[in-house]
Amino acid sequence: MKKMMVVMLAVLMMGALALSGCSSNNKGGGDKDKKIKLAYVAWDSEIASTNVVKEVLESKLGYDVEMVQLDAGPMYSAIADGSADGMVAAWLPSTHGELYYNPIKDKVEDLGVNLDGTKVGLVVPSYMDITSIEDLNNADAAKALDHTITGIEPGAGIMTTTETAIDAYALKDWTLQESSSAAMTKVLKDKYAAKEPVVVTGWTPHWMFADMDLKYLEDPKNVYGGAEQIHTLVRKGLKEDMPDAYNFLDKFNWTPDEMAAVMVDISGGMSEEEAAKKWVEANANKVDEWIAE
Repeated sequence: MKKMMVVMLAVLMMGALALSGCSSNNKGGGDKDKKIKLAYVAWDSEIASTNVVKEVLESKLGYDVEMVQLDAGPMYSAIADGSADGMVAAWLPSTHGELYYNPIKDKVEDLGVNLDGTKVGLVVPSYMDITSIEDLNNADAAKALDHTITGIEPGAGIMTTTETAIDAYALKDWTLQESSSAAMTKVLKDKYAAKEPVVVTGWTPHWMFADMDLKYLEDPKNVYGGAEQIHTLVRKGLKEDMPDAYNFLDKFNWTPDEMAAVMVDISGGMSEEEAAKKWVEANANKVDEWIAE
């Protein structure tokens, strides 16, 4: 009886060890759980890019991805303190540079440009006859626009820059209306449909330029800076902890037109996840390049 109990205990222990080994293999070959946290801001462009990155990490590399929506400042802080693993939403050098990136640049790893040719500024419908930010000082234009610039989330880099522009161009009695990316585009679409004047904080890539005939107001004082790039930032130590995810994030790079395709699908009613999956499946060769060892 004692011998039988010893044999049974041995079998049970071996079974437990085997199950433990299977469980570890399901989590990445004996490593810790393949979980990764991506931070992002709720700009349509960053919603598109982060969802595409999430889809690749999950469908191609077997990760469990958590997307964390933050304001710009907390997003940078999250990468710096390691509470998030990475983000593909760093607008540099102007929009996020001085205020958010420079204070933490030594605490993160910059993997470089993932999209080139971005722009930010004040945007109006092309049917409006103003061409420059300076024209907002015109009494008729100011009255027609109710001395209001429709913005996005408070704390966003473009909002801070627009406050600077209001001072630089002496736009007295003007208000920068805080809202959100979604609320800003709704105001723009409603005004555009009615052919009414409106000025908003805008950026490219963005689906609104595909849906509407819009233009940037000239910025002779160069408050908004020139063309920018979007960079990928990751926390220190990601390369050692998650080498396959690091490799992919390091190679992730696409064009404004490619990003716009995802944004247009989302704005047309497709879910963020569906739009990202559609793009990844339609661009298999590019995705394979991103994840190649």
